[in-house]
Amino acid sequence: MVQKTTYHMKRRRRREARTNYHKRLSAVKSADNRLVARVLNNTVVAQIIKYNPKGDETVINTRSVELKKYGWKGHGSNSPAAYLTGYLCATKAQGKGIKTAFLDIGRHTPVKEANVFAVLKGAIDGGLKINHDAKVMPPEDRVKGRLADSNTGKKSNVDEVIENIKKKVNK
Repeated sequence: MVQKTTYHMKRRRRREARTNYHKRLSAVKSADNRLVARVLNNTVVAQIIKYNPKGDETVINTRSVELKKYGWKGHGSNSPAAYLTGYLCATKAQGKGIKTAFLDIGRHTPVKEANVFAVLKGAIDGGLKINHDAKVMPPEDRVKGRLADSNTGKKSNVDEVIENIKKKVNK
């Protein structure tokens, strides 16, 4: 008599060791919202996402492309742009009554002073309460664009953009 064995294939992302679904579900089901930070080639994306059993809900979506409305003249995926994107996302979150979140960097490798942590620094400076370790944050000169100013001779307008965000968002 031939016996059949049934083999249940694991999910693709589990097979590739990209996602630990048990750990992800416990993090996602927590009461806090997630600050999702993604750094792409030309843009930085910061989102506030809320768990829903039917599917996650994006409460706030912010991209570094939006910074041009506030006077940003630099590139879209450098450290100052990441900082400003996190700041803009936190400012929008304050307007919707969101005060706390936890950082979700996805598959980004958590390297000290990386741009995903510049998003975190901007969100904290924007008013969100997020648990973090101060050792991973990029230095103030880097996120404000002062290091690039000294190397290139061009003046960064990070402080001007922050003032414009404060004026225009949540009127």
